[in-house]
Amino acid sequence: MGMITIEGRDIPLDKEGFLRNLDDWSPEVAEALARAEGIELTEAHWEIIHLLQDFYREFELSPAMRPLVKYVAQHLGAEKGRSIYLMRLFPDSPAKLGSKIAGLPKPTNCL
Repeated sequence: MGMITIEGRDIPLDKEGFLRNLDDWSPEVAEALARAEGIELTEAHWEIIHLLQDFYREFELSPAMRPLVKYVAQHLGAEKGRSIYLMRLFPDSPAKLGSKIAGLPKPTNCL
């Protein structure tokens, strides 16, 4: 990717499309990153994005899939705290894709 432009401002991305500077994140940036991945953000997506950011603030790292599922279950209930639910929102790798859209670093154990 390299860069996205939001409201006239260039925002640098790494080679995988993650923000180089976490402070560049905004809801508009999230929308642009999601669009680039073919995702239209809904309220359900935002719920997970905010939880990912809470996880990052609490543990100072982006969650891998298993911790993400547990964290979602703790905060949103067992129905949403399931891999299948998260895969519907963020296909292929919910932890990686969700973290990218939430403006967080790539989870360390994601390829």
